[in-house]
Amino acid sequence: MKKILITGAAGFVGHHTVEHILKNTDWQIVALVRLNTIGDINRLMDIEVIRNDSSNGRILFIYHDLNFAINPDVAKRIGHVDYIVHMAANSHVDRSIKEPLDFFYDNVIGTVNLLEFARNYNPQAKFINFGTDEVFGPAPDDYNFKEDDTYKPSNPYSASKAGQLDAGIAYFVTFKLPIITTHAMNIFGERQNSEKFIPMCMKNILAGKPQIIHAQLDEKGNVKGVGSRFWLHARNAADAVLFLLEKGVPGEKYNIVGDIELKNDELCKKIGGILGKEPVLQYIDFHKTRPGHDRRYSLDGSKLNKLGWKPPVNFEDSLRKTIEWTLKRWMEDNNLLDSRDKHE
Repeated sequence: MKKILITGAAGFVGHHTVEHILKNTDWQIVALVRLNTIGDINRLMDIEVIRNDSSNGRILFIYHDLNFAINPDVAKRIGHVDYIVHMAANSHVDRSIKEPLDFFYDNVIGTVNLLEFARNYNPQAKFINFGTDEVFGPAPDDYNFKEDDTYKPSNPYSASKAGQLDAGIAYFVTFKLPIITTHAMNIFGERQNSEKFIPMCMKNILAGKPQIIHAQLDEKGNVKGVGSRFWLHARNAADAVLFLLEKGVPGEKYNIVGDIELKNDELCKKIGGILGKEPVLQYIDFHKTRPGHDRRYSLDGSKLNKLGWKPPVNFEDSLRKTIEWTLKRWMEDNNLLDSRDKHE
């Protein structure tokens, strides 16, 4: 039976990956969690197969902060693993501007400590170094970044993620570790932190409050351009990771791309349509109000598609499901402000 180590297992993308592995394999899972300001164990406890205790003891939880080296005792508890999926990360642009050092510790030093664990204890383990499209910086309107384009991060968060990915590449070249690099688009789904765009839009629409849309404005305040993103459901991200563990080539980079590009105001209007309430949009010049903000991110997903990966769920269905699930949960909790109002 295979065994996989997932870091950041109580984080947003990490817990969806745990769920996907439980449902689609018979593997044993070592879930590495920190649980200070980023991870939320309630996400994992909310997964049906875990909540109903039907995972048959397949998950081992280990609490460890990757800002510190994985010592021999922790390494022994983890044991031999066939795969490592590195999803532990600090992931918010605005917070990275306020607290840049935390992001470099978490995303760069934390990664190097994990790579050292792999080098010393599990050098054969196939390793997914999970990254972001933001490492490339803003994409021109007519271009989708390819895997080997130059990293040009615009803020401390994306710079720290670029450092994370470059560390993995260095360990592949120097120590021959079987490391695969991924760049993922904007990810959404159930149990996402309320500071993220989709749940934040939901809260503002339901409360009748303005939703800020970062845009490019002319001298008269007219909108010249609005930020746009490709959107990827967390289940699709997890499915791509599982696919790459089987078919990905060590040393290669792969873009994991959503199936639709939307301007931020278009997405907010879609959310309002599902909620049955018109959003109040407030356009703000991103150059003046948010340093380090990139108007557009875009990746070319043809490499992964040619390898044979197809996303299992489409955007429209997954967006509706996410909104309906989140709204139901907030209503059950009698709290439309979502109890997870803390760091992702």
